[in-house]
Amino acid sequence: MKQFDLVGKGIKLVLKENVLAVISDSELNTVSSAIYNGGGLKKTKIIINTQVTDEYGDRPLHDNPQLFITESFKKLGRNDNFVGMVTYANIADFALVSKTSDDLGVSVIATAGCTHAETAGEKIVVQPIAGTINIIVVIDGHPDEACLVSCLITATEAKTAALRELDVRSRYSGSEATGTVTDAMVVAETGNGPKIIYGGPASKLGQLVASCTRQAVKEAVSRSRIGGFAPQRSVVQRLAEHHLSVKRLAFELSKVPSLNTDAKTLSDFLTRKLNEEPLFASLVFAAVKISEDFEQGLVPAKFGDLSLLGKHFADLFAKKHSRRSCNEDCDVNLPPFLRQVLVGLLESALSEGKN
Repeated sequence: MKQFDLVGKGIKLVLKENVLAVISDSELNTVSSAIYNGGGLKKTKIIINTQVTDEYGDRPLHDNPQLFITESFKKLGRNDNFVGMVTYANIADFALVSKTSDDLGVSVIATAGCTHAETAGEKIVVQPIAGTINIIVVIDGHPDEACLVSCLITATEAKTAALRELDVRSRYSGSEATGTVTDAMVVAETGNGPKIIYGGPASKLGQLVASCTRQAVKEAVSRSRIGGFAPQRSVVQRLAEHHLSVKRLAFELSKVPSLNTDAKTLSDFLTRKLNEEPLFASLVFAAVKISEDFEQGLVPAKFGDLSLLGKHFADLFAKKHSRRSCNEDCDVNLPPFLRQVLVGLLESALSEGKN
């Protein structure tokens, strides 16, 4: 069993087998979305985050998660009431960040797996779930009930900011992720000190909560063995996360007559160029980001025709200008700007390789 100190007197973090637990000598006031004993304001001395073990199947877990959580809790050798969350992420990869300011202190513990990252508001097809971002915020202070809820909102905003820093993408659409489909959070406070009424991002308490949460989530996602969202992952992987895998790009580009190259050859060529030539990879990824801005309506209308603009963009860097008109290849299912950039760069690169 491993132990770690948290802010506040008599509060520690314990890691034992598949259980990560905040244990306090005194009762904590909590607000949470936890699946066990959550659902609002509760008092407790223990908050746990439990990792699903290999022998426990997905169906039994979803049929009766409370049973799994209570059985796991027994490993702590306690019989107290508790608040509990569950995750498939490896809890040993947790991140802990603590900060203090004058009479206030905040500790945030995060575990993360992003295989089922999503963007709130999109259509989601329910599948067997792995991962989850679970967050425990411990405040050594005395926020009132409304402030405690504000801190939960602030921590949620900070979680999303961390995901955007890492460019985590929705499994379902490739859009910027706002979370995963099964995230949970507990915000707890000791009740020490004068009453606090503000917990928004600009408040003293809110800034501590946001800073700790953002850093903890970023660290947890980066080190997680589920999802693979390391900050310096390859452009090939990031393209796939945008739903633009090299295989898909090659298939669509094989339809372009001027390239006159089959999908397999294009796939191999693209993979090599993206992995070995930073300038080529940078241009392609810049085109992806610009295309995304176009699709979201973030580019001024005066930029004009996207295909023509993409052609001119590629011509700036290609050693040989594209021979195509911007209206060709309408059956190529790629964003217009990205399509023209890829075709222009590939025409030049393939031609250079043949000479």
